[in-house]
Amino acid sequence: MFGLDAFHLARLQFAFTVSFHILFPAITIGLASFLAVLEGLWLKTKNETYRDLYHFWVKAFAVNFGMGVVSGLVMAYEFGTNWSGFSQFAGSITGPMLTYEVLTAFFLEAGFLGVMLFGWNRVGRGLHFFATCMVALGTILSTFWILASNSWMQTPQGYSIQNGVVVPESWMQIIFNPSFPFRLLHMSTAAFLATAFFVGASAAWHLLRGNKTPAVKKMLSMSLWMALIVSPIQAFLGDAHGLNTLEHQPAKIAAIEGHWENPPGEATPLILFGIPDMEQEKTKYAVEIPYLGSLILTHSLEKQVPALKTFPKEDRPNSTIVFWSFRVMAGLGMLMILLGVTSLWLRYKKRLYDSRPFLWFTLLMGPSGLLAMVAGWFTTEIGRQPWVVYGVLRTRDAVSPHSALQMTFSLIAFIVIYASVFGIGYVYLIRLIKKGPVEGEGKEEIHGGPGQHHTPSRPLSAVDASKKKPEGKE
Repeated sequence: MFGLDAFHLARLQFAFTVSFHILFPAITIGLASFLAVLEGLWLKTKNETYRDLYHFWVKAFAVNFGMGVVSGLVMAYEFGTNWSGFSQFAGSITGPMLTYEVLTAFFLEAGFLGVMLFGWNRVGRGLHFFATCMVALGTILSTFWILASNSWMQTPQGYSIQNGVVVPESWMQIIFNPSFPFRLLHMSTAAFLATAFFVGASAAWHLLRGNKTPAVKKMLSMSLWMALIVSPIQAFLGDAHGLNTLEHQPAKIAAIEGHWENPPGEATPLILFGIPDMEQEKTKYAVEIPYLGSLILTHSLEKQVPALKTFPKEDRPNSTIVFWSFRVMAGLGMLMILLGVTSLWLRYKKRLYDSRPFLWFTLLMGPSGLLAMVAGWFTTEIGRQPWVVYGVLRTRDAVSPHSALQMTFSLIAFIVIYASVFGIGYVYLIRLIKKGPVEGEGKEEIHGGPGQHHTPSRPLSAVDASKKKPEGKE
């Protein structure tokens, strides 16, 4: 397929499944915390707008959570089917950490999810709020363990190799490896930002259509406050993460920068745009800013950034890809900051809900958080190559011995199934969002008998809730 061998097809398949999957946990993490905030504000202020927003977004959360669980199970199986060499070599570390994620995070989420989704007006307000908070905590714990495992693959420590396999020696060092704190904060913040722009775009869509209810205005306002405050924080966290990567994975930084060699005594320029050529070992059509590369990455005008030519060819990441994936992520991040600052100016001018150009800007930025996250993961994972466990296990030694035909068939099957199953899920999610918040939903429970209108508790029946049945029919 596409002239690729089984090894590259296995990589392509995992890249496809993980890129698809990451969209769901990101929104789940952000929405869970958003729901906890909404319910807490409703309990404190008794403002029914917060309650209406809670019931609107809890349906989207339920659908997104279900799709995230299903897509995540596929990846767990792929470790054994396509990457058996990795599982055999490092399973003694990654296996327990994924188990801890299930025991501490998934069980916590699943245990309280039923109360959160179906317990409104069936349990006490305090208990329901506690259940919502526990689900939110579960998503954070899940993020903790998944990123601990991934970070260990990036900066491994606390282990020894015995008889050709990894043996854990210090779980504290394994979990809290050098890159883990930076990845945890950067990823969690990215999930909150992705959700904020998703919520903000939903509100902008309704406002552009003339729906200016208090609930729609409130969710736009809350999402833009998040964008204003958190986007600059994310830029700071990204800088700290970059410095950590420079220390532990200098080849990745060199590839991101498209930087090939260091002339003696010259500071490193920042290449804004260009086309890195792995064969010719140079970045074509480079647009550079002198000294800025050294200033950003070393916080000095004298120190040089490591160059790709200082690393053996077989140890260099693909600069052509990570050079641009990083710039997509960084460019979207700058647009996020711009949107947040613009929203502050419009608040001051009291035009936040009426400026159609700004609302269109907000709507178009809806997927920006998710796109930036996927671009960031491309940068992180492709930049780690040719290692699956950095400096310890090469990716080629981790793949299962499948044929190109087998990998082609499975990749095509994944594309078809994902496009159909999750495509339907996305369509339904959009229908939920287009429906908009319902005023007074959840105020009281109505036990609808035959011929009686009621608001269903089941998320998958929410879209058609407003359709009345013909008289005399059930």
